[in-house]
Amino acid sequence: MSPIAAAENGSVRSRQEGGSSIFDIGVSDFVKLLERPRTISVERKRSFDERSFSELSNIEHLEYMSSSILNTISTPRSCYDSHLMVSDAWETLRRSVVHFRGQPVGTLAAVDTSVEQLNYDQVFVRDFVPSALAFLMNGEEEIVKNFLLKTLRLQSWEKIVDEFKLGAGVMPASFKVEHDNVRKHDTITADFGESAIGRVAPVDSGFWWIILLRAYTKSTGNTSLAELPECQNGIRLILSLCLSEGFDTFPTLLCADGCCMIDRRMGVYGYPIEIQALFFMALRCACLLLKQDDVGKEFVERITDRLHALSFHMRSYFWLDLKQLNDIYRYKTEEYSHTAVNKFNVMPDSLPDWVFDFMPSRGGYFIGNVSPARMDFRWFCLGNCVAILSSLATPEQSAAIMDLIEERWEELVGEMPLKICYPTIEGHEYRIVTGCDPKNTKWSYHNGGSWPVLLWLLTAACIKTGRPQIARRAIDITESRLSKDHWPEYYDGKSGRYIGKQARKFQTWSIAGYLVAKMMMDDPSHLGMISLEEDKHMKPLIKRSASWTS
Repeated sequence: MSPIAAAENGSVRSRQEGGSSIFDIGVSDFVKLLERPRTISVERKRSFDERSFSELSNIEHLEYMSSSILNTISTPRSCYDSHLMVSDAWETLRRSVVHFRGQPVGTLAAVDTSVEQLNYDQVFVRDFVPSALAFLMNGEEEIVKNFLLKTLRLQSWEKIVDEFKLGAGVMPASFKVEHDNVRKHDTITADFGESAIGRVAPVDSGFWWIILLRAYTKSTGNTSLAELPECQNGIRLILSLCLSEGFDTFPTLLCADGCCMIDRRMGVYGYPIEIQALFFMALRCACLLLKQDDVGKEFVERITDRLHALSFHMRSYFWLDLKQLNDIYRYKTEEYSHTAVNKFNVMPDSLPDWVFDFMPSRGGYFIGNVSPARMDFRWFCLGNCVAILSSLATPEQSAAIMDLIEERWEELVGEMPLKICYPTIEGHEYRIVTGCDPKNTKWSYHNGGSWPVLLWLLTAACIKTGRPQIARRAIDITESRLSKDHWPEYYDGKSGRYIGKQARKFQTWSIAGYLVAKMMMDDPSHLGMISLEEDKHMKPLIKRSASWTS
């Protein structure tokens, strides 16, 4: 195998083969190598069939996407640098792999030896997802299977926080493998929130686990893992937590602050878009994974009913575009009865000034939160991208989200993809909302920081909506400095110019997010692992009362 094939395939082998090195190859020879058919050491598996992909994108889109990807190799030098970065990414990713009793079970959050480890030496469920996708796209299934089974085993542990027993379906936020070199014995310690900042259980971990199980099944074409009784029971336990009856009048999930990727106090309590989008996607994946036995059918029926209500609620009340913004601006308050237009009694005076300038003529997005008398108009990247991938967003809404990203490129992408949320909160609002959190100062960390890991979600959304040029542009920006900066966790500043003040270097999901984005652009069929087409068998949604549009 040539050195270039090794780099593309991600194997950490010596670059010295046949007495020559990649660094001995001239630029002209390098271009010739690129023109040769690639040698792949593993059999590539199509993530979804040609028929589904043709439904996803028309012929013109495929031709444009192919030419767009090929045109990225504008000069031999840029191609050379890109391959070096991919090779460096794979080598660094493999250094983060964690083994338990000789088997790979995940990747560390970061491998930065220059600072205190804290909990960055653990395997986080949400952090491992882009690593798992990178390994699956490279034909390496073992580590993903081991991770799914190991976290499933941890789910069965008794979970007690301050003498309070957590639900049986809760998945861990993370786990740590400790090696006893004297006894030659490995042990695992799991964190279900009892050690987390704020002591909040991770609501998103169970959703990511289901989504990853479906990605594994789709990638391998093998349903035997998902059909194991243990996996079927694990899915049902997670769903039981989410589908249980209570006092809720909304189909959305009520959550505490810090229960997801934004794991510190940032005002996302209530019904955050990230959790609702992941919830929707996990429900749809569960429908595909559950066996059609008596128990499975009962859950599928409950899931179907919830999906109808959830999609209607999210598309109706979380969606914001220019027309909807103008309608909210003109809302009346203190309305009673089922004919109320302002159903959540939102005060028009609570509209923030920035949203009027932020909203373009073309475009829209799912806002951060909707609850009684409260709308959080901030843009959250992860929730909107997952809404596209799960088809929670309609095709028209998906296109509008991409329009917004293009129109507000400087604000949302800037000098390093991608803003986790926009805009920042500062001053008195910062003190009230974050509790004066020194890590979440303005334009830093979760408060408007730029996170390279989000690149893979943006790329997937771009491919699904037929906008590969947006992803290419974002990848080009990433390649200009991410590797040179030693793969930071996040960037600070209004445009993402500065490495985050407390950012870890060699952050694993920054590395994996880049690799997944590159591999999806190289082979768009990988999109099928983490994308769901719109369910055409959904029942017609209940129509709003006529007063809504009056």
